Amino acid sequence: MAAAAEYSCRDSRTIQGGESALPGSLLFSAGLLGNLLALFLLGQQRLRRGRPPRASAFYLLVSGLAVTDLLGKCLLSPMVLVAYARNRSLSELWPGGGEPGRLCQLFAFLMAFFGLAPTLLLLAMALECWLSLGHPYFYQRHLRRCRRAAALLAPAAAAALGALFCALPLLGFGATVQYCPGTWCFIRMAGGSAPARGYSVLYASLLGALGLAIGLCNLASMRSLYRMARRSHRRSVPTAGRAPAGPRMEELDHLVLLALMTVLFTVCSLPLIIRAYVGAFATNLDEKADLTALRFLSVNSIVDPWVFIIFRTSVFRKLEESLCLSRLEPTHTPLAGQETLL
Repeated sequence: MAAAAEYSCRDSRTIQGGESALPGSLLFSAGLLGNLLALFLLGQQRLRRGRPPRASAFYLLVSGLAVTDLLGKCLLSPMVLVAYARNRSLSELWPGGGEPGRLCQLFAFLMAFFGLAPTLLLLAMALECWLSLGHPYFYQRHLRRCRRAAALLAPAAAAALGALFCALPLLGFGATVQYCPGTWCFIRMAGGSAPARGYSVLYASLLGALGLAIGLCNLASMRSLYRMARRSHRRSVPTAGRAPAGPRMEELDHLVLLALMTVLFTVCSLPLIIRAYVGAFATNLDEKADLTALRFLSVNSIVDPWVFIIFRTSVFRKLEESLCLSRLEPTHTPLAGQETLL
């Protein structure tokens, strides 16, 4: 029966299969470097302006996202590296507290939390972009005064909601399990009791619903940007020996960024969503597929800073102009509803 199937590393005390710590070290280094560089560039962008303008809502949200991703890497990766260094599984490093051990339960909670909280922040960013680009008059009239306060509260709200939902397995609804080679702990995605299967499906459904909402907001924003570019092109007046002015660099940056936001989140989250649904009804375990899904989920926080920040800096704009966009207008005005910073 499906309930009888168990993960091979569920009770292991040492690292199985002779796995190397190199992949985990590289992921940790890439995530740490990327998020630190992202925060550095955000700070430098404000300092270069002398007296910096008030930070926009998007600036605060993207800063919160970078801090969240950085915190996740700093909390999770050291546990993995210590496990490799001592050749002990996570459940063996801090046993007790019931199966699969206190450290394994903590790792599973943090892994689920830092997979969900950034997604909630990403949704807030997508909503902010959609409202400012697609409904600028409503945005200016009703949200201008409170948007910075809302952006400051969004990380706290995301943390509270994410922590509450991810703590359910610790309260008896859902289950955590140690995955091979003994350095991963996460929600049990296959087999187990009905509450365990139900929670994994619920987590995947929530992740999928958030991803769908983000995708819809981004598609609507891209549609608004496309219309703005078309209107800008039609209103441009050709001069002698010069082609009509193209869309502004600001609009192109948003279009590229939003497209990559949608693709990146889908690629990194879809394997986990599929595994949770398949595992809830499968009669056998596929530990290799489960581990692949977890690795995809962890990669998302590594690529995030480059997508959300590097693509919005003057460095990327200069690179765009020098490579293929030199004919576009180098100057632009802020989009409706957005400040001059980010």
